[in-house]
Amino acid sequence: MDQTILGIDIGSSKICVVIANVVDGVPHIIGVGRYQSQGLTKGVVTNIDSASKAIKAAVAEAKREAKGAESINKAIVSISGAYTKSKASSGVYNVQGDEITIREIGQALNNAVYNASVPEDFDVIHVLPYKFRLDDQDHIEDPMGMVGRRLEVFTHIVTAQRSSLENLRRTIQLAGVEIQNIVLASYASSIAVLSDDEKNLGVACIDIGGSTCEIMIHDGNAMRYNTFFGVGSHHITKDLSLTLNTNPSAAEEVKIRYGDLSMGGDDDSSQMDEKLIEVPSFGDNGVHFVKLPKVQDVIRARVLETFNVLARYIDQSGLKDRLGAGIVLTGGMMNMQGIRDIAKMFFHNMPVRISKTIEMPGLYDELRDPSYSTVLGLVWYGAGKCANYERDSMQKICHKETKSQEALPSFSHSLPHTPNRDYQNILDTDLSNLKEDLTQGVRNQMSALRVDHKSESPLDKLKQIFTKTAEKLF
Repeated sequence: MDQTILGIDIGSSKICVVIANVVDGVPHIIGVGRYQSQGLTKGVVTNIDSASKAIKAAVAEAKREAKGAESINKAIVSISGAYTKSKASSGVYNVQGDEITIREIGQALNNAVYNASVPEDFDVIHVLPYKFRLDDQDHIEDPMGMVGRRLEVFTHIVTAQRSSLENLRRTIQLAGVEIQNIVLASYASSIAVLSDDEKNLGVACIDIGGSTCEIMIHDGNAMRYNTFFGVGSHHITKDLSLTLNTNPSAAEEVKIRYGDLSMGGDDDSSQMDEKLIEVPSFGDNGVHFVKLPKVQDVIRARVLETFNVLARYIDQSGLKDRLGAGIVLTGGMMNMQGIRDIAKMFFHNMPVRISKTIEMPGLYDELRDPSYSTVLGLVWYGAGKCANYERDSMQKICHKETKSQEALPSFSHSLPHTPNRDYQNILDTDLSNLKEDLTQGVRNQMSALRVDHKSESPLDKLKQIFTKTAEKLF
């Protein structure tokens, strides 16, 4: 079934909105909107009214461009890593039937969440399975349709502070939009720029924006690690403003015009050493001149410090040795010349590349800029490009179709077939139906109890009933 997706990236520099029609699993971009971020600090909402106005303006621009999309009011929204905490957890489910279905996988995921002991003031936004084990067989890629008695799942769980989520929801609602789903920004970026080969080999995606750095490590089937660092390109602007004694807008222009990290150093010519640039003086209408090498030194110092911290995070992840595909850099700061060479200094013996966005219809040159990777990832996420059996922020499971519908007769009612699609529709674990089935089962057993009271005591019979019920639920 074709659908229209509204993706909203709430970035620290700008609000990006993309509207896309999904046809046969592929997004077709039909509208784009942008607006300067307001009411946000390092990705966190600090003024609901200002932030909602910026979001509303960006959405309105995208709708004007996308004909026929005026009525769309549900969005997939990014959330900054500043809100989140993550941890690894595993869950086991003792299979009652003869075959593994989505219900058994969902129960194992629920048990993994329970075992994670998520604090009461946090909500789960992603449960990402990266490995399954069935009985004594390890490294099961996809347990669906297999036979076994003990299903174990290993997951990476991303949680967000409940109060921050509520502020985000209120901000979106005030902008006239409802939240359809919430996706971690670094996860969305990785979806838009990583190839399947890179994911299988192991890769770290680093997204550096205006005020934040976000790291996501993908190893095998899903995300294994993510973290957040509150520094971005705006800090370079601030450093330049203070050092050059000029206003922030002038410092930003200097950064964009002269922010070439391949310049500077011992190999510079004497002519470059003596080059002067004119900047307005802070607080008056005058101007003054500064040497270009001084500008380069300020920029380089902040970039070196940033990558030094990022390299430490990669070391602390415990997954550095598994990054066969190395490092992929994305985000607005990647427009700075020479930044790849700086990164290679810190990630020794690893491939390092600047991201290239996965192609889709309607993608034009400006949208290929690394600063748009998150919003494009949101659109891909809505089209079904997510981790197999991931449980999302709405507690639904995204199931990648690997078998024909006829192979799963036991729950064809909950797996609607979509021709020519790589992914099934996102579906519920259907716990309500399970509850009804169990309730009816208990009623039937109670009726049998009243008839068959001679062969076994009522107390023993009741114990058996509730034991079986508990096993199915837990």
